[in-house]
Amino acid sequence: MKSNIKTMIGLISLVCIWGSVWPIYKYALQFSPPVLFSGIRSIIAGFLFALILIPQWKHIKWKENWSVYVMSSIFNVVIFYGMQSVGLQYLPAGLYSVIVYLQPVLVVILAWAYLKETLTKIKIIGVLLGFLGVVMVSLDGISGKIAPIGFVLAVITAAGWAIGTIYVKAKSNVVHGVWLVAIQNVIGGLCMLIYGLGVEDIQTIEWNGWFIVCLLYGAIFGVAIAFIIYTHLMSNGEAGKVSSFTFLVPLIAVLLGTIFLNEPFTISLFIGMVLILLSIYLINKKSKVVNLKDNAETIHMKQTL
Repeated sequence: MKSNIKTMIGLISLVCIWGSVWPIYKYALQFSPPVLFSGIRSIIAGFLFALILIPQWKHIKWKENWSVYVMSSIFNVVIFYGMQSVGLQYLPAGLYSVIVYLQPVLVVILAWAYLKETLTKIKIIGVLLGFLGVVMVSLDGISGKIAPIGFVLAVITAAGWAIGTIYVKAKSNVVHGVWLVAIQNVIGGLCMLIYGLGVEDIQTIEWNGWFIVCLLYGAIFGVAIAFIIYTHLMSNGEAGKVSSFTFLVPLIAVLLGTIFLNEPFTISLFIGMVLILLSIYLINKKSKVVNLKDNAETIHMKQTL
């Protein structure tokens, strides 16, 4: 019972943090080039946690786990955060979030294929409803400048996030979870910073109060704390079920706009909210239906006999 309560608190905290950072990141990009912003944000997050974890430095086990840290850095930081910041320049935030939130759909499929998690018809219906819900929630925000490269970057972001999620889940028993978050952000952040210095002008960054607040909030909450919660939840539960709750992130982002920015509560938002909640229920519903892969193998055996 206590573990269920902790899990629910973790999920609520995660979706609220991620839901709030989308508009904050979009706002911060008017003061900084995207890659440099992502790089600095990730480095700050990584070093803050590294300083806290110094007494536990023996848990790093760099020789044994360096490849895990590097791979996680590529998918979960460079591709996810880097592509996200660049892509938001080419697509409206609403449309970009719709494409990025293909991630839970991809995670369910990858978790079935590589982690042997169950994939039932109800779960398939659930993820499709969830994605449709994200589309409905973001529908009113899909306006403005649209460039084809933005679609490509958004798909890469979603795929990188999904692969990184499955990879971390598969390696969760190998590496120290919090050290993974710290090191992947330092490595990924340095990669983005070096690249950003080559293609962007660091002098264009406006170090004003609002930018610093956005930077620190993004680093501490949006990157470090959120990813620690996400990694912990993934390590202790099914990847597909945990990812299903991320469908709530764009919903939270839009609801915050409705509450604090006086944006309208539309019929599409209501429909999307219902679809997302129904999706989460279906994906997490306990079912007696067998794994589709196992079911197919059983049918094949019967046909052979």
